[in-house]
Amino acid sequence: MSDKVTLNYEGKSLELPVSTGAMDEKAIDISKLRDQTGLITMDPGYKNTGVCESEITFLDGEEGKLLYRGYPIEQLAEKSSFVEVIYLLLKGELPTQQELDQFEKDIAEYNYVSEDLVKILDAFPSTAHPMGMLSSLTSALSAFNPKTVNVNSPEDMYKAAVTLLGKFPVLASWTQRKTKGLPINYSNDELGYVENFYHLLFKKPGKELELNPVVVDALDKLLILHADHEQNCSTSTVRLVGSSHAGLFASISAGISALWGPLHGGANQAVLEMLEAIKNDGGDVHKYIEKAKDKNDPFRLMGFGHRVYKNFDPRAKIIKVAADNVLEQLGVNDPILDIAKKLEEASLQDSYFIDRKLYPNVDFYSGIIYKALDIPTEMFTVMFAVGRLPGWIAQWMEMRQTNQPIGRPRQLYTGKPTRDYVEISKR
Repeated sequence: MSDKVTLNYEGKSLELPVSTGAMDEKAIDISKLRDQTGLITMDPGYKNTGVCESEITFLDGEEGKLLYRGYPIEQLAEKSSFVEVIYLLLKGELPTQQELDQFEKDIAEYNYVSEDLVKILDAFPSTAHPMGMLSSLTSALSAFNPKTVNVNSPEDMYKAAVTLLGKFPVLASWTQRKTKGLPINYSNDELGYVENFYHLLFKKPGKELELNPVVVDALDKLLILHADHEQNCSTSTVRLVGSSHAGLFASISAGISALWGPLHGGANQAVLEMLEAIKNDGGDVHKYIEKAKDKNDPFRLMGFGHRVYKNFDPRAKIIKVAADNVLEQLGVNDPILDIAKKLEEASLQDSYFIDRKLYPNVDFYSGIIYKALDIPTEMFTVMFAVGRLPGWIAQWMEMRQTNQPIGRPRQLYTGKPTRDYVEISKR
């Protein structure tokens, strides 16, 4: 097979090299195209454009395959833990027990947040969206950790990573406590990372908190499944902002804002809003299934299908089991969740959805779990951000350590041609 592609333009022939990835995927290198031809490529949304080489995550949408550092997501969700996956994403290899224990201690060392940040939290109205608060609080960490990270120092990079990993769940929980009108909680060093996050979210004043192992396991799996997903919108944002040599906290804050959008991390919130709308309209699932199949109807089923996966989302298969376990364990009786289960059953049996491979995705099942746990709908994307944090950090570190050039996309100008200025009195 040729390792070059030939482009013929204006009587000239240009050879473009073809690179091959670890999983035999191919990429045409057009980095010298503009210099040699004056041409740029047009690719709205960058759907066909590779912006970097990365060793972190492999995604095959056609085959429904997701690998972290070469490990299938199914194996990690079954056998690993979120903290172990964080270590894997950051370091490239699974830890020994000693390395894992030390890693957890290092994160716990930074799981406190300055009281001055509480003043910033207090300044937000109770109606503020949790993602807006989280982005602002994360950006504010820069003011309390002003030292520039030496990207050539493994020690500095590691400290920056564990600092943010320690503080982020605290900040995330504070946005929920603010939304619910509850006093903020502080970390419990006797608990593991996911257990402590559970504690930060749900511990009520004057009451002991019982850690439900089924719920903790579901949270652990959700966080693992969201930990990284290749060059999606928010990850690309983190890389693009970081390419200007902006710091880690500022870059992650930008990623949070990108995740906030309803076409990205806000999708699981959109699922619950859709279910609420169906309930308020009488709860007729069949009616909405038919509306979804009518191409002239503006209604769309949220939480079905995926922009990348053209098969069953491998994460959805895993989290469906966890969702079933949580609903059974908690014995939740909620008409919203009943509608969700009916939608799931109908879509998995209807040939319209089967033929088009419009299966329930990870956003559908994560929304069900968060609803069952009484997490506010506007908090769903915050939960996503906690899971995605290690992927963002790993991608930022890789981008800086490989000295990726500053991101600077091109455009095709379609405005007015050159024209002369006309004095205001003559217009």
